[in-house]
Amino acid sequence: QVELVESGGGLVQPGESLRLSCAASGNIFRISSMGWYRQAPGKQRELAAFITNGGMTNIADSVKGRFTISRDNAKNTVYLQMNALKPEDTAVYYCNVEIADRPTTGIKAYWGQGTQVTVSS
Repeated sequence: QVELVESGGGLVQPGESLRLSCAASGNIFRISSMGWYRQAPGKQRELAAFITNGGMTNIADSVKGRFTISRDNAKNTVYLQMNALKPEDTAVYYCNVEIADRPTTGIKAYWGQGTQVTVSS
């Protein structure tokens, strides 16, 4: 059994910052890529950023220069540092982590429960 626990969402004003965390726990043999997606009301879920197990990152154009993704492999945790937040960043943010729970099984994608980020004055 694998569990992802997210934290760090909240209500902030435009221009402020938030840091999201997502910690994976349970039966974990190996973690591959880790990422953050977001879903605004009435819109499809979209990728915000991901990071490979080698540290390579891919940041969506809409948040490039403002969001940074990082990971702590010792803690099985991925972070999303969000700076200069805008009202259009308002969404539920979900972490997505690719995990193999045994040496003999393949990679499976797991989703966090989601954390609300609201940017409003």
